[in-house]
Amino acid sequence: MANQQINNENAAMKEVLIAMHKIGGQVTRQDIRNEIRDSSDVFSEDEVDKTRVSRKTGKQYHPFYYSMNFAVKYLILTGFINTEDNRVLELTEKGRNVDLSSFDAEKDVRPFLEDNNSQELKEKSLAEVDSAKDMNDEDTDEDQWRQDLLDALMKMNPKKFEFFCRGLLTKMGIDVDDTIGVNYASDGGLDGFGYVRSNDYRTTRVALQAKRWQANVPAPEIDKFRGVMDKYNAEFGIFITNSGFTRGAIKTARQGTRIITLIDGEEICNLVAKYNYYVKPVTTYRLKDFYTDKD
Repeated sequence: MANQQINNENAAMKEVLIAMHKIGGQVTRQDIRNEIRDSSDVFSEDEVDKTRVSRKTGKQYHPFYYSMNFAVKYLILTGFINTEDNRVLELTEKGRNVDLSSFDAEKDVRPFLEDNNSQELKEKSLAEVDSAKDMNDEDTDEDQWRQDLLDALMKMNPKKFEFFCRGLLTKMGIDVDDTIGVNYASDGGLDGFGYVRSNDYRTTRVALQAKRWQANVPAPEIDKFRGVMDKYNAEFGIFITNSGFTRGAIKTARQGTRIITLIDGEEICNLVAKYNYYVKPVTTYRLKDFYTDKD
């Protein structure tokens, strides 16, 4: 298993660099994960989304997140990535100029890790992998409230979830119709309808669809929604779910003359935080390495 973990980390290093080259600019680990999940030829969406339960803590974790976080750490230590706060990441000159077609983590990264004699890296053991220690790395504290929110959304009944989504979209500046999408018997499968006015005073019609799902939303659901949009002459649509979307769904949403905006669970969390929607922000502190380093 140790060799498999190393292989996963090596593969993740290259995919991280590829993703950052595609995205450009300053990114977060979440941005990188999303890009890999949506377009990687090495890691499938199922591999990225896969979860396990730690035998030591009993908590659920994502094995891919673990591999990717170590990959990012190695790339920082060897000068491919730069970060000031360990959250926002950007490619260094070395990272921007790397030849991705020939990049080999085993040759281009790991020998330099050994040269650096990083005690932190040497202490990483198979036991840490099995117990999923610090599985989300520096994102753990930040991600906890997000996981709590997604768990709460999953437990909502469909009507309450749609109410939540309509309210969130209203916060986003959409004038949600108070009749269309409310009556289950006559809305034709639509969960909401609204109007968006632009700065040049143009008003467009938008259809809204909300799905509280355990699994990722597949492409046929996008096609079905587009059909409902036709009934109301909607100029664009917003499909929102607590889970995620398959690669096929993402591709389908971008096809045709009317692109459908997809909002997944992670984006819901971002919007809830942005608009303080049924959440209360708190301020806390985390000790830096100074307090834990062994002198």
